[in-house]
Amino acid sequence: MQQPDSASMKRRVAVIGATGMVGQRFVTLLARHPWFELCAVAASARSAGMTYEEAVQGRWAMQEPIPQAARNLVVLDAADTAAVCEGVDFCFCAVDMPKDAVRALEDACARLETPVVSNNSAHRATPDVPMIIPELNPEHAAVIEHQRRRLGTRVGFVTVKPNCSIQSYVPALHALMPLRPLRAVVSTYQAISGAGKTFERWPEMLDNVIPYIPGEEEKSEQEPLKIWGRVQDGAIVPATQPVISAQCVRVAASDGHLATVWLTLGEKASPEDLIARWRAYRGLPQQLGLPSAPDPFISYFDEPDRPQTRLDRDTGRGMGICLGRLRADSLFDFRFVGLSHNTLRGAAGGGVLIAELLTAQGYIPRK
Repeated sequence: MQQPDSASMKRRVAVIGATGMVGQRFVTLLARHPWFELCAVAASARSAGMTYEEAVQGRWAMQEPIPQAARNLVVLDAADTAAVCEGVDFCFCAVDMPKDAVRALEDACARLETPVVSNNSAHRATPDVPMIIPELNPEHAAVIEHQRRRLGTRVGFVTVKPNCSIQSYVPALHALMPLRPLRAVVSTYQAISGAGKTFERWPEMLDNVIPYIPGEEEKSEQEPLKIWGRVQDGAIVPATQPVISAQCVRVAASDGHLATVWLTLGEKASPEDLIARWRAYRGLPQQLGLPSAPDPFISYFDEPDRPQTRLDRDTGRGMGICLGRLRADSLFDFRFVGLSHNTLRGAAGGGVLIAELLTAQGYIPRK
């Protein structure tokens, strides 16, 4: 494992889709990052040629002001991948485009020998594209060498982070893998920032719940199986268990996705055993001390009314997983509640942690 050891070794980064909510979150996280330096921002042709400050005027959604280092960057046209990739070591991608267009853009950047860490879903089902939660499946990075052969690249590749909502319960299930989770029923209560919205821009969400998020339930059921899969013959073969049934609703919260989970295990265990496993679990990012890694990774709350979205979503600088309300169930073995911050752990922060892991593993060199 390797780490940048001085300011001169910082990786130079572009954010594609920098004007959207997740792109804005990437920009704020990079402003103070010890390993990465924001050097380029890109968006649609509508914003190209403006300064970043001009491009986000009237729609800046972060609580902190626009970072000084980003204000005067001239926004590039995301379609001009050669310009975007020139002078940077890798890219974060958070564009709002059709999936075919996203795949083409990300592959184009990779073929320009510029690794891509994507927040988009377009490549999540591609067998040789790793979909990583760094604490859970860092070994999936091994498939990158097979992807590079397919793309004909020496350095370039695409990796993706999974859907934001699964962060609230998949780490909890993963920490229990020695107890063989067999079945889980999950209901997620997802904040409006997951749709790239604020209450000012989406007033119909005030005092409201919408019981449908397009495509979310399929992602919630299928993406965990790829995370738990194995690398074989140059591809990631998804696992078959645990089987997950999911229902996803949009709720009137600004940030934070909460999940209620019912779980059946293949091995007998007590509630105390589950809680001890959650509290003890540490992944590779914690062992390496990566800059964005929360420690502890999983926090269990003993209070009967926690975790709460507003109170607990910022645990571990928004990168921690919060669990609570574990108890026996009459139909399943156990039920519990999970919570994660959807634009930090679930989106931009998760992407930054992936980039830290891949940098430490040697997959993102300086050009």
